[in-house]
Amino acid sequence: MENMAMLLSLIGAVGCGFTSIWFLVVAFRKSVLWGVFCLFLPIVGFFFLIVHWPEAKRPFMWSILAWVVLMIGVALGGGRTYFTAY
Repeated sequence: MENMAMLLSLIGAVGCGFTSIWFLVVAFRKSVLWGVFCLFLPIVGFFFLIVHWPEAKRPFMWSILAWVVLMIGVALGGGRTYFTAY
């Protein structure tokens, strides 16, 4: 069970990173200013999501799935994280 928890946590963490980059790419494709503001001011990413829903919904929905997988992995692991040095 511990291996499954670690695998799900890893898949979820990689998915979260990938979808964050994907969302930034979508923002930069819209305009450089959107991309820069989304990169440095997280609240702007929320506004970008609302204003440009058709373009931003795919990375957003995949990020929700990645978070769910990550949380399932953490829950199966008893709340322990596998990415810290002991």
